[in-house]
Amino acid sequence: MRELRGWQRWVVGVWLVATALFHLYTATVGILQPRLQRGAHLLLLLPMAFLLYPATKKSPKDRFTVLDITLAILSTIPSLYLMIYNNSLNMRFERVDPLTTTQIILGIIIIILLLEAIRRAVVPAMTILLIAMMAYVYIAPYLPGIFYNKPMKLGRFVEMFYLITDSGIYGSITGISATVVAMFVIFGAFLESTGVGNYLTMVAARIAGKGPGGPAKIAVVGSGLFGSISGIAASNVYATGSFTIPMMKKMGYKPEFAGAVEAVASTGGIFMPPVMGAAAFIMSELTNIPYVKICLAALLGAIFYYIALGITVHLVALRDGLKGLPKEELPSWKKILKESYLLAPAVGLVYFLVKGYSPFMAAYYSIWISIAISFFKKETMMTPKRIISALETSGKNMIIVALACAGAGIVVSVLTYTGLGLGLASVITSLAGGKLLLALILVMVTCLILGMGLPTTPAYIIAVTIAAPALLKMGVDVLKAHLFALYFAKLSEVTPPVCVASYCGASIAKADPMKVGYESWKLGLTGYLVGYIFVYNDALLMRGSVWQILTIVILMSLISYLLAVGVAGYFRKKLNIYERFIVFFVLALAVWATATPKFPKEILAIVVFIVAVVYMSLTKFLIKKREA
Repeated sequence: MRELRGWQRWVVGVWLVATALFHLYTATVGILQPRLQRGAHLLLLLPMAFLLYPATKKSPKDRFTVLDITLAILSTIPSLYLMIYNNSLNMRFERVDPLTTTQIILGIIIIILLLEAIRRAVVPAMTILLIAMMAYVYIAPYLPGIFYNKPMKLGRFVEMFYLITDSGIYGSITGISATVVAMFVIFGAFLESTGVGNYLTMVAARIAGKGPGGPAKIAVVGSGLFGSISGIAASNVYATGSFTIPMMKKMGYKPEFAGAVEAVASTGGIFMPPVMGAAAFIMSELTNIPYVKICLAALLGAIFYYIALGITVHLVALRDGLKGLPKEELPSWKKILKESYLLAPAVGLVYFLVKGYSPFMAAYYSIWISIAISFFKKETMMTPKRIISALETSGKNMIIVALACAGAGIVVSVLTYTGLGLGLASVITSLAGGKLLLALILVMVTCLILGMGLPTTPAYIIAVTIAAPALLKMGVDVLKAHLFALYFAKLSEVTPPVCVASYCGASIAKADPMKVGYESWKLGLTGYLVGYIFVYNDALLMRGSVWQILTIVILMSLISYLLAVGVAGYFRKKLNIYERFIVFFVLALAVWATATPKFPKEILAIVVFIVAVVYMSLTKFLIKKREA
């Protein structure tokens, strides 16, 4: 991103503030008509991609070029046309009425400029994906079998991406980014400005900082707490990792391990209620399942994701003899309680959502709560200057999400209107040969590839467009299919070769990105297991009797501990390769038992519980005897 100076810096700042104010304004007066809302959304954000993100590495980093200004101005015209002629466009019959020459030209302009904006601001790989999807439309008539689609004229091609309101660039996905996602981006910026992120890190330090490997545990707890609200892995890494990663290195952790811990902890926030990177709200809209039920279903899986990560960093600290933070460096409980009012926005958000407010309005009211509580302390007071800074940050943070969502609309259009989505689902089910596990593996690989480098919302939407039909054909219910797609679309953040969160952690840790990526993958293995166990065991979704849920809690505790022991290579002593193999073999048996419908899980859970109690009792007895 450019660091502009002088009048250019001022112009962009005013534009970004106006962008955030527009989205707040629509919350007060009510959401506009879909085409007007989405048109204004991209009208405000698309030009910023050309002004803030240079075309190449050699382009100026402190000023615009003539090309940037030209593309920025040109990018406003297609959106303005939709807004000015909204009434007449609402009267036309989609996919029936022909397009005018003007509409075709404007459609081609917006498609080309969006591809260039995504290349600059999001990731070049997404531009390649979009070009490949659009190319498919023209080569489909020459393909055999399920990949065949009848020829499409230029007018219909442009209409599919430009004028249709349920998909395409200005479709429902852009509508979600213009409302719910935009409001949560603003909410996150205000939380950061009022010091909530620092407070959560302070709480994490008090809870986990004293024990072995304290800084790593601070990263796990702090990033989990902050990530559950922010829901953006990369920005979460920079927000908390700039503090935790240097501290981990100082205490003796290897740079690649320090970067990986922060990357995995930050990514886990996407799975942790209440916000889940806005995925819970979008999932609710797509599935018609109440938001509260989705959060409840996702809760246990997210908790065990963090439990396994926390145990792993603890065992690595014991293995390497790493100490915690000195007592004098830990914040006092008195200070934490004194500043606990900073949690009011997050508590308010949950309250409004549970009371039945829309996510859009719940985030809107929580923003005002964050402004109100900032005046409790002089250092966090939201003065006009700080409010403007928060609004400007909000506008910047919206750019990538808006562009990625518009690009996702293109993908969904191609998958939907050509039948490619159902074709890919058929290929997956055919290759699986009726075997659910094989179908899940194929869907997992698809989701990991499609999710690479994308923000949470578009990654989830693109992945679920293919994953859901395939899994539904295999008898998996809607909620499980969507959670499976979400998990693996976002585990791509810590899965090599394209693992954005790991790269961010590596840049702070000054470590080899691929080494950080590999460490991240190992630390995030619990997420892989949770994704599969969701499908096979309803109890992990909080479905079933109390006894069934208690059983899965015990078994998942065992699985999390075994996985941590295997990854860390430590259990009271360093394990050799044969001992680690035994641990992973037992882990595989535990996962198999947990995911097997007819296996007597209750008996296994009782045995595990008894063994755990006996082990802890013997350990405590031996420690007392040694001390005596």
